[in-house]
Amino acid sequence: MAETISLPRADGRAPDQLRPLRFQNHIAPHATGSTLVEWGNTRVICGVTVEESVPRWMKEQKVEGGWITAEYSMLPYATLTRKPRDISKGKLDGRSSEIQRLIGRSMRAALDLDKLGARTICVDCDVLQADGGTRTAAITGAYVALSLAMRKLIAEGKLKENPLVHAVAAVSMGIVGGTALLDLCYTEDVAAAVDMNLVMNGAGEFIELQGTGEEATFTEAQLAALLAVGKKGVRQLLAAQEAALS
Repeated sequence: MAETISLPRADGRAPDQLRPLRFQNHIAPHATGSTLVEWGNTRVICGVTVEESVPRWMKEQKVEGGWITAEYSMLPYATLTRKPRDISKGKLDGRSSEIQRLIGRSMRAALDLDKLGARTICVDCDVLQADGGTRTAAITGAYVALSLAMRKLIAEGKLKENPLVHAVAAVSMGIVGGTALLDLCYTEDVAAAVDMNLVMNGAGEFIELQGTGEEATFTEAQLAALLAVGKKGVRQLLAAQEAALS
């Protein structure tokens, strides 16, 4: 196992400390629910809209309840060098496709789809500024936007009961210089020997765990250390979501 080296973090945080987090709700007035997540220097707009129908495959297979789908994109000016829009390439890039599927899975875990009724929830996450952790910010913000949307549907009499089951939040972790760090910014992310993303719910259950050795391997002890800081971070994120929704 590599020797642990204590290096100062780029922004002076402790190894298990989140970057500053803020939600600015109702940022998109035409959406059913929306929030702007400002997480360190990463900024993501999460908007939820509702369609009063379900996908064709659900009708054909006579599947009861509703559905949640997600789209994720990084605006051209979100990074230091301009990122061309997917439409200019004629197809969605692999990374964006992977992330929007992850957001969709995470939001479906937050909801009782039967209670949603025959409607489709569309979650749109657009990255305004990227400094690491855009997928985890999108998931964490998407839950806040989803909660606001459900409140509005209840207030309008379209839902009799709240279909939300558990809050959902996500955070990144990584091994940098032999140390398990929580919530990596971009410079830490590119330097990480191990990169991990954790999605959990308010019941302390795992929704998704993505872990990769970047040209490296990691031990069971390192995995345990990453999970420890990740779970601590998720608990703090769940509290921040609750505060934003109160």
